[in-house]
Amino acid sequence: MLTTIDTAYTDTRADDLAWALGREPLPALAVLDLELADYKLQLRLLGASHQVLLEEGESACSETVACIPGSSTPLPLGVAKRLGDWEYEFAARVETLSRRSFAGRAQELLALVADHPHGLAGTFPGSPHAFTAMVAQGGEDEVRWRTWHAYPQEGRLVVTRTRVGALRPALQGGSAESHPEPSGA
Repeated sequence: MLTTIDTAYTDTRADDLAWALGREPLPALAVLDLELADYKLQLRLLGASHQVLLEEGESACSETVACIPGSSTPLPLGVAKRLGDWEYEFAARVETLSRRSFAGRAQELLALVADHPHGLAGTFPGSPHAFTAMVAQGGEDEVRWRTWHAYPQEGRLVVTRTRVGALRPALQGGSAESHPEPSGA
C-alpha cells in the first residue's frame, strides 16, 4: 500500500534516527494491520519514521525507529535480545547514493512496497523521493520486517531489518544481548 503522508517531513537527517523497544503506540499517519502465522503485526508510519507493534498470544513488543525528541539511544548497527520467549534481532545500515542513483533506488523500492500485500509506504510532500517504506513476512515460528527511510537531501537511505521469533535452542538457557555486525540488511 502506497500513501501520501499529509504532514511536514520531520526526519531531516539520517543521523537523527533513534531506536527504541517497548514504547507505547505513537500517533500514526498510516497503519497496516497484518496477521502472519500466529502473529498480529501492525506497521505504522509516523511523521518521524516508523513503529511496529507485534503480538502473539500474551506476548507483545514494539519497535520504534524515528526522530524521538530527548532520545539518547542512537540507531545501532545491530541488536540481539531476548524478549520473554522471543528472540529479537535488529540490524541497520546507511547507504549513501548519488542523486541519480538515489532517485532510481527510491522508485524501485516504492514500486516493490506498493505492490506487496504486506507492504506500507508513505511519501512526504516536498520531494517524490522522501519516504518511509516497510514490508513484513511471516514464517512458522517467526516474523520479519524490513524498512527504508529516505533522506533525498543527503542522498542517504537508512535500511533496517528485524526478526522476531521463538527462541532457538542455544538461547533457551539464558539471556542474550549483543551488538552484532549486520549482514546484508
